[in-house]
Amino acid sequence: MAKATKPLVVVLGCDTFPPDINGAARFAERLASGLAARGHELHIIAPSVNKGYGTYREVHNGVPIVVHRLKSYRLPQHKTLRFVWPFTLQSRADHLLEVIKPDVVHIQSHVVVGRYLSKSALKQGIRLIATNHTMPENLIRYSVLIPKFAEKLAMKWAWADAAKILKRASIITTPTRKAAEILEAHTDITGVIAISCGIDAKQFAHASRVSNASPRALFVGRLDYEKHIHVLIEAFAALPKQLDAVLELVGDGGERENLERWADELKIRDRVIFKGHVTEQELREAYERATVFVMPSIAELQSIATMEAMASGRPVIGANAAALPHLVHDGENGFLFEPEDVKTLTARLTQVFEATQTQLDRWANNSLHLIKSHDIDRTLDIFEQVYRGETTGLPSTDDNLADYTSPIGENQVQVESLRAAAKNFREAAQGLRDGVLERLSDARGEVVERFEEIGFEVATRSAKARKNVEKTFAKALERFRRHDR
Repeated sequence: MAKATKPLVVVLGCDTFPPDINGAARFAERLASGLAARGHELHIIAPSVNKGYGTYREVHNGVPIVVHRLKSYRLPQHKTLRFVWPFTLQSRADHLLEVIKPDVVHIQSHVVVGRYLSKSALKQGIRLIATNHTMPENLIRYSVLIPKFAEKLAMKWAWADAAKILKRASIITTPTRKAAEILEAHTDITGVIAISCGIDAKQFAHASRVSNASPRALFVGRLDYEKHIHVLIEAFAALPKQLDAVLELVGDGGERENLERWADELKIRDRVIFKGHVTEQELREAYERATVFVMPSIAELQSIATMEAMASGRPVIGANAAALPHLVHDGENGFLFEPEDVKTLTARLTQVFEATQTQLDRWANNSLHLIKSHDIDRTLDIFEQVYRGETTGLPSTDDNLADYTSPIGENQVQVESLRAAAKNFREAAQGLRDGVLERLSDARGEVVERFEEIGFEVATRSAKARKNVEKTFAKALERFRRHDR
């Protein structure tokens, strides 16, 4: 009889976490909820989303998770990203790890939270894992302190700083092999492990086939400069008017007002829809409305939004930059274009909008085939092994296998059968998730009963009250662990 494995106590350190909408935040949420659904104990340490900070019970992907929100402030150059107050963070990180007593700390970036949390983990002898989701180009653009002429020097320093913090970890991972190569090329780090962020493709299964009856291009993500949405808007403006196409932009960010003005200048504002933040259900509906998904970004280390579009059975068009060619196989599930090549992007959009249903189905079919290599369960399996220190013969996610980049062919599988199977799995998974939610709510009652039941209600406001809650939390946590054993 196989020996049962002991549930892990895991801390994820995040500089960004939902309700933020970006790849790193969504990966951390899926990793946390997936591991919690498997019976592990998850704690998230992340910035507050407003002036309220403290410890909360939050439900993510149907699973309750304890989230420790840190005092933070909105970055002056950015509409959504927040900066954690650093001057008391080290003592706060030390105290949280002393109370939680995790088996492993997994930082999602080196910027602020990961920087201090990694130091605390090392001091307390806790296994430390690091995943790099960050490129300095994404951060330096929004610095108010760095002049334009000094950006190259700043990027060199930023990579060196990232290496210093990441090397504290016993294992460093990235979402793709390309992202690992980028990190290794800019630093003296070696041996980076590529593990796909993973996606639960079943969440995006739906009945409708892709269609260009009402041509619609979709972008999902932060409306920030490195995403190069201005290129997409310009390319969209050059489309033949008879196509009567619509461009939908889901998300928010520092460039939104500039992009709205750009659409006005190009006289297409009436055909560009700025949706802002949306719910999970609205996001799935946006993918279902789309004829094609477009990711013009030059700084993607994987692009979860592109993966979600593929799981929705949509053709994808992406910039031939960073890790996007890993997802967009030119001519097979969509097209690549050189960054900022407006003319080629316009041509590719036109090609999709004028395609026959047979062509659309083939691209959709191949997107569904490719996304199978990014299964979230495989990602969870690998991280469980990493957390336990079982790194000998560590398996790879299928997107790192040699045949992943091989030509797909015309008819790998029938798109309709894939969609039907995914729908069945999704319905079964929903039933399972409901059961997991009920079980976790009962099992963890002692842990979470001290906090508000409704998300983001502040658990404590004064320092004195917060200390009392932390003591109560520590006692409840110990009772839960004894009960679980």
